[in-house]
Amino acid sequence: MTQDKEVFLERWSRRKLEQVEEKAAPPARAEEKDEPVVALPPIEDLHPESDFTPFMNPKVDGETRRAALKKLFTDAHYNIPDPFEAYSEDYTVSETIPLEMLKTLNHAQKLLFDEPEKKIEAAAAAAPQDDADPKDAVGKQDA
Repeated sequence: MTQDKEVFLERWSRRKLEQVEEKAAPPARAEEKDEPVVALPPIEDLHPESDFTPFMNPKVDGETRRAALKKLFTDAHYNIPDPFEAYSEDYTVSETIPLEMLKTLNHAQKLLFDEPEKKIEAAAAAAPQDDADPKDAVGKQDA
């Protein structure tokens, strides 16, 4: 490598720093004329039927714009969940399953109640043991 050429990483680093400096400098706007800013109404006096377009002007401070939009979206009209949105409802608060229905569910019987397991174990102990080879049993697959 010759000395007049930059090392790759040095050139890369220099170009990245130049890009950061360019982004940090505010871009010169051609539109910046002495246009009068529309007088904004007080945020406390806004209601959903008010005109919010003056707050959307790029010259309006971001905090003022957010405060106006926050005031707009506190209306009950915007707090209605979309019935077609799958995750808009709160499914964590629901009625509990009644105990009678839980007892009828096979899965719940296995997990929650010990009585059916004891009955199955007692039935298995009372059943006669078949001495035949399990491989030769009808319906059993070879292992």
